[in-house]
Order: sequence, then C-alpha cells, then structure tokens
Amino acid sequence: MGEAIIVDAVRTARGKRKGALAALHPVDLLARTLTGALDRVGVNPEDVDDVIMGCVTQVGEQGMNIARGAVLAAGLPVEVPGTTVNRFCGSGLQAVNFGAQAVVSGAAASISGDPGCGTRSEPSSGSA
Repeated sequence: MGEAIIVDAVRTARGKRKGALAALHPVDLLARTLTGALDRVGVNPEDVDDVIMGCVTQVGEQGMNIARGAVLAAGLPVEVPGTTVNRFCGSGLQAVNFGAQAVVSGAAASISGDPGCGTRSEPSSGSA
C-alpha cells in the first residue's frame, strides 16, 4: 500500500461581493491558483494525471464543474480530468482526502498540493 505525502497547500484568495476580485471570473481565479501550485512545487502541467478541487457554494459562475474549467484555463492538457468536491466548509479537506485515498489505494502515483493535483511519480534514488 502507498503512502500519501502532502508537499504543499494553496487556496484561492477570499473575496466579497463587489470587492477587489469581482471582475475576475471564478474559473480564472482557480486557474491561477492551480498554476501557482504547480509552479511552487515544480510540476510540469504535462505530468498531471488528475485534479480534485474543493469549492464551497457552487452557484452562479462557479456552479458547474469549476475544477475542469480551471484545468483548461490553466493550460493543462485537455486529457487531464478535473472534478469539484462540495462539502461546504470541508470541501478542500475532502478534496485532499480523495486524492490521498487514490494514492494509498494505488489508483494514483502521487498527489501534490491542496488543489489535489495528482502527478506521475518518477523513480527516486533516495528516500522521500
């Protein structure tokens, strides 16, 4: 059985109605968060196998599968799936749990970051 190790966590900025982020579409905000997480840990977009993201209150412009939209807006390959989890205040934590379960079960090689970016792991000469 595998071991899930979280190497980074990142979230979107919090905004308010008609605030500084009002002009930014939710998909674009999430895409920036996704690309920022990948940049911070040095993962190439081509190495991402799956994206699992938590989203509280999926209404309006973020009412559909915002994770899939963010995958495409972030420039990841079109073959990379994205799924959105809504558990209200526990959405992000549940996304991490689903990613960790995939790693531990062997369904995914590794997971990187709070957004749940599953990546292919390369054989390593040292210990993790």
